[in-house]
Amino acid sequence: MITPISGFSKFSKKEKINWLSQTYLKSSDQSVSVLEQYWHEDEKLQQLHDEFTENTLSNFYLPFGLAPNFLINGELFAIPMTIEESSVIAAASKAAKFWHSRGGFKATVLNTTKIGQVHFLFKGNEENLKAFFTYCKPKLLEAVSSITKNMEKRGGGVTDIELRDKTDSLEGYFQLHCKFETKDSMGANFINSCLEKFADTFKNEALNFEIFSSEEKQLEVIMSILSNYVPECIVRAEVSCKVEDLSDDKLTDPKLFADKFLTAMKIAEIEPYRAVTHNKGIMNGIDSVVLATGNDFRAVEAGIHAYASRNGQYSSLTHATIEDGIFKFWIEIPLALGTVGGLTNLHPLVKVAMEILQKPTASQLMQIVAVAGLAQNFAAVKSLVTTGIQQGHMKMHLMNILNQYNASNKEKEELVHYFKHHTVTHSSVSEQLEKIRA
Repeated sequence: MITPISGFSKFSKKEKINWLSQTYLKSSDQSVSVLEQYWHEDEKLQQLHDEFTENTLSNFYLPFGLAPNFLINGELFAIPMTIEESSVIAAASKAAKFWHSRGGFKATVLNTTKIGQVHFLFKGNEENLKAFFTYCKPKLLEAVSSITKNMEKRGGGVTDIELRDKTDSLEGYFQLHCKFETKDSMGANFINSCLEKFADTFKNEALNFEIFSSEEKQLEVIMSILSNYVPECIVRAEVSCKVEDLSDDKLTDPKLFADKFLTAMKIAEIEPYRAVTHNKGIMNGIDSVVLATGNDFRAVEAGIHAYASRNGQYSSLTHATIEDGIFKFWIEIPLALGTVGGLTNLHPLVKVAMEILQKPTASQLMQIVAVAGLAQNFAAVKSLVTTGIQQGHMKMHLMNILNQYNASNKEKEELVHYFKHHTVTHSSVSEQLEKIRA
């Protein structure tokens, strides 16, 4: 029987691995060897990675790739992408090439407001609370002046504080709904520091507010925290061209393609089962750039999926129209990203990614990420309404299947050539591999 361990965080990395091996891996030398195999030979670099999080044992590698030929607002970009899924970078690259000759992508940041909230309970006269908020608001802003000083020099800071009544959902529940501009930083630490100061000041000022009854003075702060739902931090990306210009060597009937594409989009707008997979494909493009640039893809995912449900039903993030013979395809999404602070200043590969993107501002990175999501979605829907998704995906997945069967380089070369003209499945690859080996 395994017993709990105390003081694990104080163990050295070797001691942690030894305990793991003896307790869960049954002294597996092979597993221990794999953990150690992924350590950096450069001890300084390894220490940097060890200190990104806690109880580090090893490094978990993901491919760092590049999707070239993205024409965005007239400027050509190569977009770094970190992802393990087959065909994502290939699909994004194809979409970039397709739209490069049709005017490229247009992207615009519509707003960059971020949100944080102080959640509290108040039992008393609501008019008294409103009067207290009016009295206290200037004091809240004054209380954070030392925190916001540097941010304000860069054009950011606290832009507004509102009192919100949520008692229709929970008895006695109110919010300080706070808006922030954080410029090129994602701003999580800045926002949370401001919110905690707001909470302390609000609670302390209530104790001395003369209008309040003794019960009202004891308003209870529950928590203060930023929100990853940022429906006012919005970026739009789009492509458009004449319907007849959609034709290429594989699209001989552009009108039929455009009509099927629009129908596919309508299905994703009204059918949640389809919308989830549709948006997952968009996130393939978005997450891979967010991860490559050292941003928080979990926060981005949560905020975007909440936005997809903002009208009461989960729906497509992308939309398309045909008006006066013009095909238009676009996305509007919330993105809270940073290009300074956090991993952007620490992780060597993130620094390379930022250099590849010509050291963008946060607003520029928002545009690039939105374009990556739009491109990925266009490629996926284009495949779905023409050849089907599996033909291209499985050919890109072929190398993974061959590696599972420990194929040699010569076998890989022969089978890659064979499957240029045959359907890829696990069973067909296994069958052909057996024939070669026989």
